[in-house]
Amino acid sequence: MSAVLKPGTASTNENQAGGEASVNAEETIDGFHLVIEALKLNGIDTIFGLPGIPITDLTRKMQAEGLRVISFRHEQHAGNAAAAAGFLTGKPGICLTVSAPGFLNGLTALANATTNCFPMILISGSSEREIVDLQQGDYEEMDQLAIAKPLCKAAYRVLHAEDIGIGIARAIRSAVSGRPGGVYLDFPAKLFSQAVDAAAGRRSLVEVVDPAPRQIPAPDAVQRALDVLKGARRPLIILGKGAAYARADAEIRAFIEKSGIPYLPMSMAKGLLPDTHEQSAAATRSYVLAEADVVVLIGARLNWLLSHGKGKTWGGANAFGRKFVQIDISPIEADSNVPIAAPLVGDIGSCVGALVNGLGAGWARPPAEWTAAIVERKDKNLAKMAETLAKNPSPMNFQSALNVIRDVVKANPEAIVVNEGANTLDFARSIVDMYEPRKRLDVGTWGIMGIGMGFAVAAAVTTGKPVIAIEGDSAFGFSGMEVETICRYGLPVCVIVFNNNGVYKGTDVNPRGGDVAPTVFVKGARYDKMMEAFGGVGVNATTPDELRKGLTEAVASGKPTLINAVIDETAGTESGRITSLNPTAAKKK
Repeated sequence: MSAVLKPGTASTNENQAGGEASVNAEETIDGFHLVIEALKLNGIDTIFGLPGIPITDLTRKMQAEGLRVISFRHEQHAGNAAAAAGFLTGKPGICLTVSAPGFLNGLTALANATTNCFPMILISGSSEREIVDLQQGDYEEMDQLAIAKPLCKAAYRVLHAEDIGIGIARAIRSAVSGRPGGVYLDFPAKLFSQAVDAAAGRRSLVEVVDPAPRQIPAPDAVQRALDVLKGARRPLIILGKGAAYARADAEIRAFIEKSGIPYLPMSMAKGLLPDTHEQSAAATRSYVLAEADVVVLIGARLNWLLSHGKGKTWGGANAFGRKFVQIDISPIEADSNVPIAAPLVGDIGSCVGALVNGLGAGWARPPAEWTAAIVERKDKNLAKMAETLAKNPSPMNFQSALNVIRDVVKANPEAIVVNEGANTLDFARSIVDMYEPRKRLDVGTWGIMGIGMGFAVAAAVTTGKPVIAIEGDSAFGFSGMEVETICRYGLPVCVIVFNNNGVYKGTDVNPRGGDVAPTVFVKGARYDKMMEAFGGVGVNATTPDELRKGLTEAVASGKPTLINAVIDETAGTESGRITSLNPTAAKKK
């Protein structure tokens, strides 16, 4: 760490008599270095961002001081990387952007991180307050703090160098405490060049102590939950991505196995227990949701992904009398859609641990007729899927291509799967089994496209493990230029683009002639050439054997690779499994 000198002072004074140099100036430290030291003090070692005014020098100094700076081609993808890093590490991922347009580009990722409960901090340079407040037309003038506030968990602005330590500490604690989320931190340009006494400046830095403290559930709430469970005839556990983030893997496994209750993992909770676990009810999702009489929600919310806990998905009129036990760190999550009979408020590890202790030696496992009915339907559905996966159509369809990826992931369970698209997401979620926790990243609560390359970069950088990004061709288009970032840093990422020439499928026709239909892309596009252009490996796969060879070699070599997986352009359905949310498509159906 290098100190700087106060402006206007000489660094040395030549001694005319002896020719010796003596330091004249008082040692000071500037805002640049206070930011860097504050981050390092709190164990943050990686920054995702994009250089430009006024933060270019900050990125240079960060790198010089030992922080790893991963520079992207677009701020939204840097923000997505920071969000994914937060989920994977439990520490807030940091995204650094320029002012105004760069800040706005990062804002989508910040809002998405907040919605998904990923700890992330967006740090943006900004124009000077006195000019912004008088609207005098500064370079990229914008009241960024006011814009960010409604879209994140917390937002702060630091105006004085001596407050940098407190600002970063507040941002860290806000991002990870309670329900995690996105935080905005506004740094006006002239903050970086402010200089203060070095000793005083370092004393102003804050090492955050216990930023996400345990929240122990109330004993009476634990007993209430146990009493509800004891009365169940058809209990079910639903694991959400909050359960994966909580890193309460041992407690969750103990609860599931000791209780004997079947469980259903949401997509990013896959792998908390292996998808092949005997108690997994994923292969008979519709049946267990409709029939369960007591449902335990662990880090899962009754939002649109679970049909809000009511309606046809939950058995329609049969839903009357169903009881929910909900484990969440936020008390206001309870009763958001349906009554919660037993809210259990606290951190997931503490809550689930308390339930395990409360099961006791006399705990009665679920009735055999319930578990046997699940096994029967599960086996039937898996056998039907096996028949489908065994087929080898030409050209490939989603199932035949994903069967290859399924096998490679089984052989490499440490690999991290990133997944986005419509049909590509839907089919992969049900076909590709996961075996370890926090190995699957996807579009999450909002279901937005464009997270692929940012998440893939974060997964590779934070874990060093192989990354397999399963992308629809439309979804890939949102962030495809970041393959250059993957190549620049030599990351072990294999991108597989499911190329069926369009959005959903490549068969739509403009009834008036002229321009192609809005959902149709260039026919026969070679996405693999993009990776080759930046020095990576490109593979054009038209058969399962070609896909298997390319993916196996990519995982083994760790080289940046893109496989253009050519899929039947008639494969796929409009909007995938959420057709009901698309009024036109639902009407056609």
